[in-house]
Amino acid sequence: MALKIAVQMDPIERINVRGDSTFAVLLEAQARGHVIDYYTPDKLALRGKDVFATVQPLQVRDEVGNHFTLGAARRVPLTEFDVILLRQDPPFDMNYITTTHMLERVHPKTLVVNDPVQVRNAPEKVFVTEFPQLMPPTLLTRDLAEIKAFRVEHGDIVMKPLYGKGGEAVFRLQAEDLNFGSLYDLFASIQREAWVIQKFLPAVKHGDKRIILIDGEFAGAVNRVPAPDDLRSNMVRGGTPKETDLTPREREICKTIGPALRERGLIFVGIDVIDGWLTEINVTSPTGVRAIKNLGGPDVAAMFWDVVEKKRKS
Repeated sequence: MALKIAVQMDPIERINVRGDSTFAVLLEAQARGHVIDYYTPDKLALRGKDVFATVQPLQVRDEVGNHFTLGAARRVPLTEFDVILLRQDPPFDMNYITTTHMLERVHPKTLVVNDPVQVRNAPEKVFVTEFPQLMPPTLLTRDLAEIKAFRVEHGDIVMKPLYGKGGEAVFRLQAEDLNFGSLYDLFASIQREAWVIQKFLPAVKHGDKRIILIDGEFAGAVNRVPAPDDLRSNMVRGGTPKETDLTPREREICKTIGPALRERGLIFVGIDVIDGWLTEINVTSPTGVRAIKNLGGPDVAAMFWDVVEKKRKS
């Protein structure tokens, strides 16, 4: 059954095809005979009760520097599509939230993946706090006294923006680090939101595992090992992907959160686990699909479309 698919994503000319998960999903969709249209979030429009977008037919090729062809632009109601892939990258800001309000108008008649209401209600670093038993000690606040007390209790901590992405502005502060006050002032001057403060996990030097779940079930994993001179293991920050298996603890984490993901219509999810501790649940635009397959792991993109096709048929 050929599906009519629209993908809402960042400018396709800017992506790194070697590692981009959206691109992997599009390659698989095209291989299955699905028809793909492309648009960027700025091309959305809501008029009355109807949601439109200016879309372009898309063909993709796994060729660096020659990875796509776009057809003529046309304005269409999003209800013309069977599936919409919500795949623009964070920041998870008011613009992102606005797109979820628009896409909510067409879902579930047109299947939006992930469910835009649940994407809006499940920011990566907030949703995860529903599972405190799986997490390292964590504090969400911008209150200086709260942060100081947490730091006294745990000593070595990590501070990062609540709505950050890709390892941006992640700082480790040791117990006697004299930069704490200056870092607090910097964060306070440029952000209105709370920050995430977590107990530092020394085992991060051995890797931060990205685990993909499709419709609440384990699909694949890659261990991202940070560079020797960096705290962050994100591959866009120089982390090295390594083949990995799940530990019993990680399987327990997947089993625990899986039902909540299915219930919320969060079909494509990436979680981050360090030394057996769940740190984030990524629902906006999870990555890792190509790295998993390149390391000999399962074809997560194929598993994704198996689920989406089944949901559309039903």
